[in-house]
Amino acid sequence: MACSTTTTSPAGGGGGGGGDHPRALLRVFLSPETCKELEFVHRSCGAVGYRPSVLSTSLPHLAATGCGHLLLPFVPVRERLRDAVESFFSCQFDLFIEFTGLISWCKGASIGWHSDDNKPYLRQRAFTAVCYLNDHGKDYKGGILQFQGGDPSSIVPVAGDVVIYTADNRNVHCVDECLACPSMLPTNYSKFLQVTEGERLTLTLWFTRDSAYDEDPKLLTFLSQTSMSCEPDDQNSYIPMPASDNMYWFSYDQSGFDIRCARVHVLGFSFHNSGEDSTSVLLAEDDPLELLGKHLRLGRGDEVFGKIFWNSLHALQVLQFYYWKASELAARREQTAIGSRTVSHPIIQHSRGTELPLPCNYTLARTIFGSYNNAEFAFEWNDFQLAVAMWENYSEELKRKLTTFLPYWLSNETIFVVDPSELQVCSKGTKQ
Repeated sequence: MACSTTTTSPAGGGGGGGGDHPRALLRVFLSPETCKELEFVHRSCGAVGYRPSVLSTSLPHLAATGCGHLLLPFVPVRERLRDAVESFFSCQFDLFIEFTGLISWCKGASIGWHSDDNKPYLRQRAFTAVCYLNDHGKDYKGGILQFQGGDPSSIVPVAGDVVIYTADNRNVHCVDECLACPSMLPTNYSKFLQVTEGERLTLTLWFTRDSAYDEDPKLLTFLSQTSMSCEPDDQNSYIPMPASDNMYWFSYDQSGFDIRCARVHVLGFSFHNSGEDSTSVLLAEDDPLELLGKHLRLGRGDEVFGKIFWNSLHALQVLQFYYWKASELAARREQTAIGSRTVSHPIIQHSRGTELPLPCNYTLARTIFGSYNNAEFAFEWNDFQLAVAMWENYSEELKRKLTTFLPYWLSNETIFVVDPSELQVCSKGTKQ
C-alpha cells in the first residue's frame, strides 16, 4: 500500500534523510486491515511491558507461547519499513532489525525527554520506526509524540501512519509532560501528551547497523525449536500456551488485575469452569490464576458457551478474533441465514456458580482499558460459533505457511517475504 504523503524535516547532507533533526512522517503507510490484524495479535497475546502502564507483544514472546505462526502478518510490514528507512536516510549499508514489537500505552503511561539510544546497552540503535495502529481522539486520549526541534515537531497518531527518525540525540522526544521545555508548549499541552484514556497502540521497530544485534537469527533458532515439533494440521500446533502468570499481572497504584481476565471482562465476558473436573477449582484455591492455564469456557451474562477451550489464551484469542471479524461475521449471517441455525455447542442458561473465582480488580480494568463500544453490531452466539471455525482456519493456514517458509528463512538466516515462484520451483524439483 503506497503512502499518500510524506512530511520530512528540511533536507540536508551527512548520511541522508535531512537536516539537524532527520525524520519523516509517512502517511497511510499501513492499510486499515493490517492495523486491525496487528491489533488482534496484541489484544490476544500481549503481556506486561517494560515500564508502568505499558503492554507489549514481542516476536520471541509469540514464539514462546505457541503463537509463532502469528509472526506472519509482521513479515511484509518489517520488510517495507526497512526499505523505507534505508531509502529515506540514504543508507549505504544494510540495516538489521534489532527489535520488533507491538506496544500499547495505557492510562497514565508516559516517558520524558530522551533519545532511543540513550543508554549504554542501547547504543547499537540507529533508526526507529513507530507505526500507529489506532486513532488519537477516537480510541484513546493523550499520547501525542513531541520532538524538541525540527519538523514535524509533534505527531498526532492516526492509524496507518508511520514516523521514522534517527535514534540518536538529534531526535530527542517525549510522550509526557514536557517540563524541560515549557516555552515550546501551551500551558495545558501536557494533558495531550500523557495517555489519559484508552490504549495507544503501535508497532515499533529499532534498526541497527551491527549484525550482532540482528533479532532474526535468535528468533529463527527459537522458531525451529518451537514450531517444527507438530504437524501444521494438528490443532495443538496453533493452540496458544500461556507464559508464567506474573507476565500477565498489570500492577497499578497498589492494585492490579490479570490482563487475560481484564481483556475478557471489558468485552462483557467471563471465564467459567469447564465442568470436566470440579476438584480443579478447589485445588487452585492457593493460586486461583492457575485456573487460567486449564480447560475453561466463556460466558456472557447468564449464558455460557458450551465449547471447552484449552486455556484462557485460547479463549481470549478466539474472542478477539470475533471482534476483529464481527462485521464480516454479521454479513455472512445475513447472506447465509446462519442466524436461523442451531449452534452446535449448546448455551447453558442461568450459569451461576460456574464462574471462576479469579482475583481481578474489574473496576480498575475498565478504567485502564475502557469498555468496548459494541453499538455497531449486536452480539450473536451463532456468529461467535462461526468465529471459532474461522479462527481455526486462519490459524491453521498461518501455521502451514510458517512450516513452508521456515526452511527458507533458516537457510538465509533472516526472515523475509518468500517469493511464491521460489516455492513453485522447489515443489517441481521435489516432484522430479
